[in-house]
Amino acid sequence: MTKDNSKTAAAPSTTLNSIKEIETQAKTRMEKVITDLQHETSNIRTGRASISLLDNVHVDYFGTSTPINQVGTLHVPEPFMITIQPWDTSQIAMIEKAIRNSDLGLNPGNDGKIIRVPIPQLTEERRKDFVKKLHHVAEEHRVSLRNIRRDANDAVKKLLKEKLVSEDEEHRSHEEIQKLIDGYMLKIDIASRGKEREILEIK
Repeated sequence: MTKDNSKTAAAPSTTLNSIKEIETQAKTRMEKVITDLQHETSNIRTGRASISLLDNVHVDYFGTSTPINQVGTLHVPEPFMITIQPWDTSQIAMIEKAIRNSDLGLNPGNDGKIIRVPIPQLTEERRKDFVKKLHHVAEEHRVSLRNIRRDANDAVKKLLKEKLVSEDEEHRSHEEIQKLIDGYMLKIDIASRGKEREILEIK
């Protein structure tokens, strides 16, 4: 998630004047990390077709880079096939080219009206590669959570230093922030294990 770190885990520039504000902001930022994780893992291939597989494919639509779901209707008519019905059939070749040039290893074809994208079965080696990628993505998001915890704890310490909170309040807040991160770490673990099962499942 390094490319998205500034969006999900960067320390905010606003000054927080209470423990409640600090904890609320930490929770909001942790939620963004989970949302980003869900988006990134949806683009990791499993053995079955899913329209989310094409989320990162952009089409050169009259000179503008446009998400594929904004140039046509996507369907999964069968477990190993995605179809794209272009809203403008004159762009069918550009859509097909965008899919072929992505790093998904897909080989689309068209009949002049609709694009069909067969989803090949994953080899054992490819499954292992995707599991490694998944583990890397999950760990990047865990690092982001730890960074948020550090920022929140530092903000609480600043309040103590400025004598805006007591030592007891600081201690309770550190415990609350730890409970927060434990919960979100668990969400990452559950999401990662579920995705790994999907990748390794052979239909």
